[in-house]
Amino acid sequence: METVEIFDSPGKGRGLRATKEFWAGDVIFSEQSISAVVFDSLAERICHSCFRRQEKLQRCGQCKFAHYCDRTCQRAGWAEHKQECGATKAFGKAPNESIRLVARILWRLDKDGSKVSDLQLTTLEELEDHLTDMPEDDLKELKVDIHNFLDYWPRTSKQHTIDDISHIFGVINCNGFTVSDQRGLQAVGVGLFPNLCLVNHDCWPNCTVILNHGNQSAVNTLFHSHQRIELRSLGKIAEGDELTVAYVDYLNLSEERQRMLKAQYFFDCTCDHCKNRTKDDIKMGGKEVDGVKPTEEQVKEATDFCYQMLEKMDQARLKGDYHDVVKICKEGIEKTEPVLADTHIYLIRMCSAMSEVQAYLQYFDDAAEFSRRMVEGYMKIYNPNNAALGMAAMRAGVNHWQAGQIEVAHGMICKAYSILMVTHGPTHPITKDLEDMRVQTEMELRMFKENEYVYHSMREAALQNKPMTMLHEPKSMEEGIKNLFHRRK
Repeated sequence: METVEIFDSPGKGRGLRATKEFWAGDVIFSEQSISAVVFDSLAERICHSCFRRQEKLQRCGQCKFAHYCDRTCQRAGWAEHKQECGATKAFGKAPNESIRLVARILWRLDKDGSKVSDLQLTTLEELEDHLTDMPEDDLKELKVDIHNFLDYWPRTSKQHTIDDISHIFGVINCNGFTVSDQRGLQAVGVGLFPNLCLVNHDCWPNCTVILNHGNQSAVNTLFHSHQRIELRSLGKIAEGDELTVAYVDYLNLSEERQRMLKAQYFFDCTCDHCKNRTKDDIKMGGKEVDGVKPTEEQVKEATDFCYQMLEKMDQARLKGDYHDVVKICKEGIEKTEPVLADTHIYLIRMCSAMSEVQAYLQYFDDAAEFSRRMVEGYMKIYNPNNAALGMAAMRAGVNHWQAGQIEVAHGMICKAYSILMVTHGPTHPITKDLEDMRVQTEMELRMFKENEYVYHSMREAALQNKPMTMLHEPKSMEEGIKNLFHRRK
């Protein structure tokens, strides 16, 4: 941790700043969690040790709750699960994820002290819990959690005061970090990383955070590398610059970002992008055709209609009626695209939904078209090294490949690879997947340019093996845009 230091950030309290110069893609620091748990809803589908998604998991024979890939993962997770296992068995069931995480953290602190590592810059006692800022409804839920925690906590373990327990709940509530699966495509759990808690927010940050699971596939647990978050630089950072990350998605308007930050993290954002409402105009703008722009009334009318269609689309997705999703989106796009700019965030969200659902339904030409439009909108809004832009370009590349449009596919894959090399790094599984895609599309592009007929013949044969498939079932819009920090829903 000699690359960073704690300092008093004006108007923000404590923060971290660089003690040396960094360039795009540099790992500023990495950190293991004090503890992490799988979400309640995914407890039977995600390994509780390595957080990988597996079709068949082995269940703990004692508590019947924890699930593991195999004996190797079970042995690797036993140190954390041992006390949890006995408590769960005695309690009769597993409590919710927040209670489980608080319990694991307290067992860890009881064992290792307030600083579990020499690399830890702050203790949990020094972190803000914002209990006094919580609204009444959240405080009621907190009291219920504390009551259930006290019933769950074993009498044989060290006993803690209500204030200490409440503080840990509060810290998790505002600082718990969302843990993703092995490929980084889905949020599957929540963990606590004390050093990361010191990194302040900026809507246009100079850093990004990624979870790197390391190597969890070795048969012997001695050769497993530790799961860790990596704070990575998005561009040049000078010595003495404050390190910042984005707690909420920049795709939201300034007013909405400020509302979310106030409600979830209890502070008012004063960054330049919020003060100046940077890019809000293009996020809600009209489409200029031959120098002529639509009137404000026309833009407002189209915006309102688009918003109504998004709400209808979300309802159809919740019901699993994806053909209805397509129908709703087509109506919304056809009626509003003559008026709204290609950077209008409602139109982009509709294109994003269309590309995902059409890919799932295997209408690849349509999926490719809408994913391309999504990427073009993202490019005018996001930082060039934003991870969401990189993932969108990857999806567009796969959709164009599936549609047989190899030239655009290769370009999109290369763009995604260049971004994710910065945001995720070369050892992350998703970057390795992209490298394989890049090599494959480059080879196919050469073949296509030499002989289109031979290329398409070989492509049809290759499709029988379904390489580069990403046809997961579409998730809700809320899951698609992931906040940096986990919050109780």
